[in-house]
Amino acid sequence: MSNKSHDRPDAGVSQGTLVIIGGHEAKGGERPILQEVARRVRGGKLVVATVASHKPEGYFESYQEGFKDLNVGELVELYVEERAQASLPETLKLLEGASGVFFSGGDQLRITSQIGDTPVESCIREILEKGGVIAGTSAGASAMCETMLVKGTSEESHHIGDLRMAPGLGLIRDVIIDQHFAERGRIGRLLGAVAQNPRVLGIGIDEDTAIVVEGEQLRVVGSGAVYVADASGVTSSNIAEARRDAPLSLHDVKLHLLSAGNGFDLRARRPLSARS
Repeated sequence: MSNKSHDRPDAGVSQGTLVIIGGHEAKGGERPILQEVARRVRGGKLVVATVASHKPEGYFESYQEGFKDLNVGELVELYVEERAQASLPETLKLLEGASGVFFSGGDQLRITSQIGDTPVESCIREILEKGGVIAGTSAGASAMCETMLVKGTSEESHHIGDLRMAPGLGLIRDVIIDQHFAERGRIGRLLGAVAQNPRVLGIGIDEDTAIVVEGEQLRVVGSGAVYVADASGVTSSNIAEARRDAPLSLHDVKLHLLSAGNGFDLRARRPLSARS
């Protein structure tokens, strides 16, 4: 008898660590999420990529304050106003010797359109492949996936035509991420995303909450919750037949709710025991 998980392609990330944050992570007090990033930087250089913002003023300064006293050796800002800058030697020099990259919030399409398939993206992948950490909050979280959620109505039942997705950076495979999750009532649009492609897991992350992804497993840190929607066992869906303005119908979808300390196996699609 075959194990269903063995038939799936690899999930997760091959090397290094991803810290994927739902937005509005604490920058004062205990700062568990920023501590998680700093611990993996190990006193090295952290690049804060403010690429997602149309007006980046203030973002870098807030992370200077947030990472203060957390044993980050050097903090530098990477901003690309025009795509051509992602190939300039002075831009690439900012990434030299970096132990990690932190994508701030804004518009995820700015991340993919400005640095996708450029030398900057290649440098970021190299940092991850060498065991570094790549973190992203809000828009920076959504951009981590092969396919990213760009737009969709929140706080109401999902309507079939009301979802926009686009190619992401592909740093994590076979998942789709949504952020500001409970705060903006985004369960409907996450279910709409997995209804379109039941092969992928839908992961919704609350504010001040993150998933730390190493290999094929993730662990939750922060003050909120993480929702994992698995549509692989769905028995009925109207996603392909109904009108675009019709509400989504989806039967036998599985939903896991995780809090700090809980883990999840992305390949087996099963929760792990909470850490003591």
